[in-house]
Amino acid sequence: MKTEEKSVNNKKLIPFWVIERALEGDIQAINKILKHYEGYIAKLSVRKMYDEYGCVHYCVDETLRRRLETKLIKTIMGFKIVR
Repeated sequence: MKTEEKSVNNKKLIPFWVIERALEGDIQAINKILKHYEGYIAKLSVRKMYDEYGCVHYCVDETLRRRLETKLIKTIMGFKIVR
C-alpha cells in the first residue's frame, strides 16, 4: 500500500514514519530530512562576495551550510514526539 504524501501550498511534507526513524538514529531517514531542507539551507548559506575588481558575486558558504546541517541533525536527535 502506497502512502500519499501530504502537501501544504504545493510543498511536500516529510512523512511521519521518516521522522520516527530519524529519531531512532536511522542514517537514511536523517539524510532524507537533510535532502528535504537542502534548498532552504543553501539559500540561508548564500553570501555576497567581492572579487579584486569590486564585482559582486553570490556563492554558498560551505562552512555555514555544514554548520546549519549539523544544527538540524542535533535538533532532530533532540526532538521528542508527544502523543
